[in-house]
Amino acid sequence: MNAGAATSPANARLPVWRDPAFWARNADIVAVLIAFSLPWSTSLVGIFSFIWLAVVAATLDFRLFLQSLKRPISALPIALFVLALAGTLWSEASWGARSYALSPVAKLLVLPLLLYHFERSARGMWVFVAFLVSCALLMLMSWLVLIYPGLTLKPDGADRGIFVKNYIDQSQEFALCAVVLAYPVVMLLRDSKIWQAVLLIAIAASFVANMAFVIVSRTALVTMPVMLVVFALMHLKWRTNVMLFSAAIVLGALAWMASPQLQATTERFARDYRIYREYNQPTSIGLRLEFWEKSLRFFAEAPIIGHGTGSTRGLFEAAATGPAVLAQGQVIGNPHNQTLNVAVQWGSVGVVILYAMWLAHLLLFRGEGLAAWVGLMVVLQNIFSSLFNSHLFDFHEGWMYVLGVGVAGGMALRANADARAENRRRGPDHDGWHARGR
Repeated sequence: MNAGAATSPANARLPVWRDPAFWARNADIVAVLIAFSLPWSTSLVGIFSFIWLAVVAATLDFRLFLQSLKRPISALPIALFVLALAGTLWSEASWGARSYALSPVAKLLVLPLLLYHFERSARGMWVFVAFLVSCALLMLMSWLVLIYPGLTLKPDGADRGIFVKNYIDQSQEFALCAVVLAYPVVMLLRDSKIWQAVLLIAIAASFVANMAFVIVSRTALVTMPVMLVVFALMHLKWRTNVMLFSAAIVLGALAWMASPQLQATTERFARDYRIYREYNQPTSIGLRLEFWEKSLRFFAEAPIIGHGTGSTRGLFEAAATGPAVLAQGQVIGNPHNQTLNVAVQWGSVGVVILYAMWLAHLLLFRGEGLAAWVGLMVVLQNIFSSLFNSHLFDFHEGWMYVLGVGVAGGMALRANADARAENRRRGPDHDGWHARGR
């Protein structure tokens, strides 16, 4: 029975605690709480996630759930975790380091449960709305912190406009919301629902304005245009694309000239690279280049199954040269690239599973509809931002991926099943092609 369906007469006679619809509804509510708390708190996400797992366990049909695990969209995240678990056996790191490196991969185990649950629930949109509302409130708080810095919960010297967490997480949230809203805006305009479209345009523009005039990460500056290009190619005519592309260049140039913060962010690219090359100083770009070069060497040493789970920091410690204040002396447990993070620990086997998982999730969202659009943007953002970070394994961005793909994927599977059922009900003549041939 779908979670969104009414309770059957048989279930109506059951005690509440034995009613599957009761547990399914509460699982939806807890998922909404996870989405709402994600922009604000890591602790609440962890607490609500454990509650959600306990609640959804009461709704499982284990035979159907085990069948769902055979699908690549569910099997591949599990395979990546199993590989990480097996990687603890050949790692030379301490057991504390191995278990610590295993925990970021463990959240991928929630993905199959989310896909299973929201394939049967009709309330997946609640989760997306909760995340959008939460991000909008955080955006308003960011403007307030910019005006009244004393409101921030961060220590002195934190980035401007940041109330909680950091500017990278905040930029990822705002960029995703701004791009995702483009789809419903176009759909509303096509249906001549002007005021609703104007409201969503205002919300999306507010996210973009915050990134332009308060603070934005360089990762968001790179990934957001890619996401917008995908949207334009999929949903707009070529003439519209040309006009929007021209308008984007003009508006982007005006925003850059009007925003000292945006100018400083873009100018740091060249400055950080020059400082790294000339003075061996640990700048953001310089450190990434240093980490990537060493990670490629580590991968070449163990190209098949890697050095094992949790081995990264020990490898960087052994490869460090010079004092820690210089770039070549820096030690880290995360090479700031998802592919290299996986390759160092689990070799080519891990990279193949990682890319197969991304591909399977991309293919899941080939259809039409808001859920497919949300899921596609979540996967694309994670793939491209993972060129500069290990965002699948980072707490915040990793949960954005798990929650976004899990909920949107379940909704897409549900929509596909409903469409197939409708086609079977209508029969082979439902599209009229037999009639046209007569």
